[in-house]
Amino acid sequence: MRQLFEEEVAVVRRFVSLLEREQRLLIEGDGDDLPALLLKKNELTARLAGIAEQRRLALAAEGLGADRDGVAGWFAAHPGEDGARTAWAELLPLATQARELNRLNGEVIQLRLQSNTQAIEALLGSSGALGLYGPDGQSMPGNGGRISDSA
Repeated sequence: MRQLFEEEVAVVRRFVSLLEREQRLLIEGDGDDLPALLLKKNELTARLAGIAEQRRLALAAEGLGADRDGVAGWFAAHPGEDGARTAWAELLPLATQARELNRLNGEVIQLRLQSNTQAIEALLGSSGALGLYGPDGQSMPGNGGRISDSA
């Protein structure tokens, strides 16, 4: 169990680091590196899911649940596992930090989306209609139709 907890701590640390980098990129408006970062986040998320499954199986083998109560029960049954206890104590605040960073990054993304939506609406004008040119080269009033409707 100690090895699982230590591995999970290492992976969550890397995940937190990626979330911090993602936050910097989002705040700076630099989206070029976001796709590569998302791939790395997905890899770490898959690894964390694998570790969680291994922990679930190890706890289930001892008749324990995969939640905090199950881990507490495991520690009660294995009082000499100080290394595992230390790793678990390190993991809990890291997981909280990752959850908070992820929440904040989601809020930054929402703000960016709202800002982009407002900018698009401003470009389209208050009516929301896109000014297009007809086949005769004259400006067509926006009728809310799709571009392909006039083709």
